[in-house]
Amino acid sequence: MVHFKTWQKDLPAGLVVFLVALPLCLGVGLASTSVEGIDGLPNLFSGLVAGIVGGIVVGFLSGSRLGVSGPAAGLITIIVAAISTLGSYEAFLVAVVISGIFQVIAGFLKAGIIANYVPSSVIKGMLAAIGITLILKEIPHLVGYDKDFFGDESFFQKDGHNTFSEIYYSLQALHPGAIIIGVVSLLILMLFDTKWLKKNKVLSVIPGALIVVVVSILMNNLFGTIDKNLKVSSIHLVQLPVPKSLTDFIGFFSFPDFSMLSNPNVYIVAITIALVGSLETLLSVEATDKLDPQKFSTPTNQELKAQGVGNIVSGLLGGLPITQVIVRSSANINSGGQSKLSTIVHGFLILIAIVFIPQLLNMIPLAALAAVLIMVGYKLAKVSLFTSMYKLGWEQFIPFAITIIGVLLTDLLKGIAIGLAISIFYILKKNYKNNFKKEIAENEIKVILSEEVTFLNKAGIIEILETIPKNSKLIIDGSNCKSIDYDVIELLSEFQVYGSKNKNIQLQMININFNN
Repeated sequence: MVHFKTWQKDLPAGLVVFLVALPLCLGVGLASTSVEGIDGLPNLFSGLVAGIVGGIVVGFLSGSRLGVSGPAAGLITIIVAAISTLGSYEAFLVAVVISGIFQVIAGFLKAGIIANYVPSSVIKGMLAAIGITLILKEIPHLVGYDKDFFGDESFFQKDGHNTFSEIYYSLQALHPGAIIIGVVSLLILMLFDTKWLKKNKVLSVIPGALIVVVVSILMNNLFGTIDKNLKVSSIHLVQLPVPKSLTDFIGFFSFPDFSMLSNPNVYIVAITIALVGSLETLLSVEATDKLDPQKFSTPTNQELKAQGVGNIVSGLLGGLPITQVIVRSSANINSGGQSKLSTIVHGFLILIAIVFIPQLLNMIPLAALAAVLIMVGYKLAKVSLFTSMYKLGWEQFIPFAITIIGVLLTDLLKGIAIGLAISIFYILKKNYKNNFKKEIAENEIKVILSEEVTFLNKAGIIEILETIPKNSKLIIDGSNCKSIDYDVIELLSEFQVYGSKNKNIQLQMININFNN
């Protein structure tokens, strides 16, 4: 349900999300056109359609308070490969529609529970990694080096470069006008983030990002009158498609070719999009809920249904696949969003912008928008997050740090998988001796098993049994047990028959059911 009680905070937040989302939608749309030898590729408009649908349709149906949905950079490689495999963008749109149907079904099957099994340390590592990625990726745009599309998240790139080499090349091609605009934009955003300004009733309502956009446009126009070398050219500005007529505008849309329903590859692509998109959505939901000051818990099954409907609508209108995205969601939270009204507002603003004021938006320097994203990145990867995770101990800090490295050097899902693997190692290590305790009294040793003894405890029990000295008395007490895994039962049975006799151990087992 949409609440209008908090509109005074939601409207400015929606405006900031719109300013962040606009170049990202364009960037993902641009990257999705990089398929050679294919006719009928998506244009920039495909990313904008996905942004509109993610804001309005998913915004209305989602149960997330502050989550924002739209086209995700993490899906670009899948999109490019799928279009190449299917041979046309229209065939790909059929797969997008079907993927949405799969997601709706997954929601009804309550598959959203998957998100609950990702450790907090991994989620926080993902957030920090995204923050660092934003800062590193936007530095070139901040200084006027726009060789890569806005919103690129990959470390290794098709041209053989990587995140750090792009920063190096950008320092060899500095644009003075872009640098001035970028630095001034950062200073404005830092000013609007100070406590004294936030306490001002008038200024606190105005989004700093809006001031950045207005000032950057004015500065660039002023540069044109002072020194043409300072003025930022059109290739370093937002580049919205500008329709010359209603017919021209309608021509921006693409529609699915349902004759491709007989192609089995369509369903393979649809399953891939549904799986990857659902995982990214559920991870973003978990991360957004952690960033939420009110710690709202999003109903994940409802979110899958909402994303599914969003992908169905986006596919039917020629848009790219949709997921919930953490960059836009965190921008929403940092801008003071209070309800999903801000998400819906951002969707309507994209729609209004491309219909009525594309020429005005095409005056915005990318350096200014890069400054906005750098501030978002800074808030996601604050030093305080690293210090707080370090204080929690190695069991929390190492999975956190490994997740950051994994996401930075690969991609979101691979980085999460690496972080999960490290977390599982620590879980196994913790469970090594977790569900039993050892008591020693003179020559008697007592091992008391807990309620649930699983195969994870087998290694710890083996260690205890191997360290029992010869000619001693051992009591294994299962009085508290409700369940013992077969692996452990088998181990105890073998020890009873062979191990205890070899060491002349006087063995007593209490309430151990070998028929379990």
